[in-house]
Amino acid sequence: MRKNLTKEKLKNGGVVFGGFCNINAPPAVEALGHLGFDFIIIDGEHGPMDLESSKHLVRAADAVGITPLARVAVNHPQVILRYLDMGCLGVQIPMVNTGAEAEAVANACRYPPVGRRGLAGVRANEWGLTGPLGEYTRVANQEVLSIVQVETLQAVDNVDDILAVREIDMVFVGPTDLSSAMGHPGEVTHPEVLAALERLGKAIRAHGKAAGTIGANPQAVKMLSAWGYNYFAVNVLGLFASAARSYITESRAATA
Repeated sequence: MRKNLTKEKLKNGGVVFGGFCNINAPPAVEALGHLGFDFIIIDGEHGPMDLESSKHLVRAADAVGITPLARVAVNHPQVILRYLDMGCLGVQIPMVNTGAEAEAVANACRYPPVGRRGLAGVRANEWGLTGPLGEYTRVANQEVLSIVQVETLQAVDNVDDILAVREIDMVFVGPTDLSSAMGHPGEVTHPEVLAALERLGKAIRAHGKAAGTIGANPQAVKMLSAWGYNYFAVNVLGLFASAARSYITESRAATA
């Protein structure tokens, strides 16, 4: 199992950047790794990939040293298990609303005696061919990044209980769903949404955990980092669309 460089960077006080990969395109993952992105989130919630295609995205991440994570659609131990077994170094679970739900994520991510993750010879441990599985469980418990998403009013109300779960490494505030829950769907820069983001970012960091959210552009990243956020994700297809839009708009203007 390789080292989780994203987790190490966060522990050392760094800021990390990555992308939600919502397209089944291993070359896109490799390109982001070559460009210096820290992590890729295989989007099993809003993306079309199944486990078989996700495996190839993990291999692409391994090839260029970018940390492979997965956003898993459901908070179920056997589903989380399969993404970790294929080699993801962490999972990000949406719509976690209570301390009990956060505890379930923590237990699914780590082996006994810390959690309740099931053990087998799988890709993540080279199918048990290169070393004892007992040693692998110790290392895996250290390297895994367990992330829960706070994006509902219920979750905001219960954020202290969520933050109290020791083995949760990060809380990711989902601004799009939060804006919808607050009655401002899609208005992620509405003053009430921004106030909630500021309050949550500061609370998360005060509990000694990493704080994540969407880093839509450098201006947003600057503002959010001042509120404590140190893990920023952006939509991979959105990056492509932004670059493509700029190119076609400016090129047509140049030939007008």
